[in-house]
Amino acid sequence: MEEVLLEKILVYGTVLILCMITVFFYLRRKNKKTVETVKKVAIAKEEGLFEPVSLYPYIDLNACIGSGACITACPEKDILGIVDGIATVINTSNCIGHGACFHACPVEAISLRIGTEKRGVDLPHVSEDYETNIKGMYIAGELGGMGLIKNSVEQGQQAMKRIAKNKKPSKENVLDVVIIGAGPAGISATLAAKEYGLTAITLEQDSLGGTVYTFPRSKIVMTAPMDLPLYGKVKLYDTSKDELLQLWKKVIAEHDLEIIEHTKVQSIVPAADETFKITTNTGEEYQCNQVLLSIGRRGTPRKLGVPGEDTQKVAYRLLEPELISNKKIVVIGGGDSAIESALLLKDENEVILSYRKDKFSRLKPKNREKIEEAMANISIKVVYNSNLVSINERSILLKTDLDELEVENDLVYIFAGGELPTSFLQNAGIEITKRHGHIMKKH
Repeated sequence: MEEVLLEKILVYGTVLILCMITVFFYLRRKNKKTVETVKKVAIAKEEGLFEPVSLYPYIDLNACIGSGACITACPEKDILGIVDGIATVINTSNCIGHGACFHACPVEAISLRIGTEKRGVDLPHVSEDYETNIKGMYIAGELGGMGLIKNSVEQGQQAMKRIAKNKKPSKENVLDVVIIGAGPAGISATLAAKEYGLTAITLEQDSLGGTVYTFPRSKIVMTAPMDLPLYGKVKLYDTSKDELLQLWKKVIAEHDLEIIEHTKVQSIVPAADETFKITTNTGEEYQCNQVLLSIGRRGTPRKLGVPGEDTQKVAYRLLEPELISNKKIVVIGGGDSAIESALLLKDENEVILSYRKDKFSRLKPKNREKIEEAMANISIKVVYNSNLVSINERSILLKTDLDELEVENDLVYIFAGGELPTSFLQNAGIEITKRHGHIMKKH
């Protein structure tokens, strides 16, 4: 009897010790993760990457159980982490709104939001059916807050489905719909319009290449395939911008879509007969029953207003960098677009990067690493605390804290962000509201 009791004590004791060891290592691992995440958050705050700049995950701390499913599901690095058993955001400004964390959370503790208490974001009024406060005028894609390619493609298709449902009787010289913008939402909507048998044209202020190259990532990453109307499933797992551009061109050619490039819409005016009159910078006018706006939030590239900025040597986007060689180039700006462009140009050209601040902030980790390496090996010269004063035929003038610096050069690339199309939308009658922590619903 005593032997049996002793055996039970030994067994229970062993189990207890094993449990204690397991708990010890679990808590040790948990504490290690917490320390690592806290350090990453501190670095993110120092580098200006902690605060969101667009769509981002908002975590309900009372609901989160710290499963880590959101971290596993996110295809980006160090957007989320765990501190004391609860999820937290880290490099929030690097989030591009995949929504994978939102879907992966087992207790629905994550919502996708735009704008914070400190930093509001201007958003147009858009209903569940993508219709604005102006009847017959719709918005899909980045302008409405959902900038991810897959989301934009889905919205373009769904918005066109609603437009087709509200199709009006045909009139001579009146199109069923005019689509403004040939990004992911615009291309998807153009395909859907053809699928639904609508008369439509698509107007793009830039080129197809221009719309693709303004995407915020050098690589297009998706967690699931997207469906393009008339085309089928498209998988973009680690796809370059060039590959995406070729896909766009292939789709347009195969389905004979009418996309008019380098045509900027100047105004949209509702007519008395419930149609819309659209005027463009080329002098062309179009009349249509319904309008779909699928333009980006950045709208028109921001200009600096310096003398000589209107010359041919100045550009605001970098297209086909592989065709540019043996040039003296000045890149103006300190964001990811400026850094990525300078890096693409440095191997075949002499590149100087001018930035108005004393250090870079809000850069993607890889871009920061690469620009520091380029500065170290002097393949790119960076001039901090400098502002562009004027652009001349063979040189530019930079003003620094100490003096003015004349730099001989052939090309100037300016990356000063973009001007939100707020006034354009308001002139069309669309209501704009500043949103703080607005929950975005995935249609």
